[in-house]
Amino acid sequence: MRAIWKGAIAFGLVNVPVKVYSATEDHDISLHQVHNADGGRIRYQRRCEVCGEVVDYSDIEKAFEEDGRTVVLSKEELKSIPAENSHEIEVVQFVPSEQLEPMMFEKSYYLEPDSKSPKAYVLLRRALEDTDRVAIVQFALREKTRLGALRIKDDVLVLQSLLWPDEVREASFPSLDADIRISAQERDMSAALVESMAADFEPASFTDDYQVQLRQLIEAKLEQGESLDTEETFGVEAGEGGKGEVIDLMEALKRSLDRKRGGAAAGGDSDGGADTGEEEPSKPARKAAGTKAAASGSAGTRTASSRTAAKTGTDDAKPAATRQAGKAPATKAAAKPAAKTAAKATGTKSSTTKSSTNSAGTADDKPAAKTSTRARKPA
Repeated sequence: MRAIWKGAIAFGLVNVPVKVYSATEDHDISLHQVHNADGGRIRYQRRCEVCGEVVDYSDIEKAFEEDGRTVVLSKEELKSIPAENSHEIEVVQFVPSEQLEPMMFEKSYYLEPDSKSPKAYVLLRRALEDTDRVAIVQFALREKTRLGALRIKDDVLVLQSLLWPDEVREASFPSLDADIRISAQERDMSAALVESMAADFEPASFTDDYQVQLRQLIEAKLEQGESLDTEETFGVEAGEGGKGEVIDLMEALKRSLDRKRGGAAAGGDSDGGADTGEEEPSKPARKAAGTKAAASGSAGTRTASSRTAAKTGTDDAKPAATRQAGKAPATKAAAKPAAKTAAKATGTKSSTTKSSTNSAGTADDKPAAKTSTRARKPA
């Protein structure tokens, strides 16, 4: 890195010589303008409006215009301003870091000790660490007096320039003055969504996707030339983007939560319902088959097949039957016609008939009941 400025931090009567380095840099791919017809480079010229000549940078001065009057200020006149000649970073106060408004942060600079002994530098750093405060400073850099915050990052003093208060606009939006009602359910669900996305901030895990894809586009264009197929390059149609779909706020929160939870909440409910609906009647099916077999005294093969069919789904269905006990009334209603038929045909006790019919609940049991009735009639 190359130092852009040299000065000293004035910490009371303590003087801390430092070199200033820009702490950030632009990683964007640099593009220039060309004529689309022939690819010729487009360049800007400093042309005078009065004489029409192209003016060299060394012959350009700065000026201020107000009420139709123009004041031209030469480079020497601008350098005569006292603040411009100051190379001092003056500490004016120490404040809690939480009192700094992040919107005021502008640009960051690293400060390196610029003396044979860095003792004063380390002393100031330790003072900031021990008091857990940030130093508010004033300094001049590049023809501008600036406000700044002096803090610590990885044992290095960092000077962060701040915007002046009048450079931060006031937010005034009439739409926010309306009375907006947020339900307790919406707040709870939004809080759950925040919790599902909570994590420690790791800047290295984020990528500037646009710059990566821009580099991909440049490399593809170098290889394919004018035959470039952007859909093949990116796997999507060029210019394709998501269109904002206006949906219910609660529905959006639910979808977001389901997506973050991997669909576990929605999948568990639907699967559980499907399992209980099919397997719930299997437990009583064994009882029904056993009762009918004893009452009818019919062939052993019919009894064996009934027991086998009942036994197949009984073990897995016990929990399902327990969970879905509320479905029993519907099962009874569906089985009443079969119960009456069996009672008239066999002449067995009504209590035995009711017990067997109440236990019956699957579609496989009904044909079995009819078969046993027909078998008893010839006797």
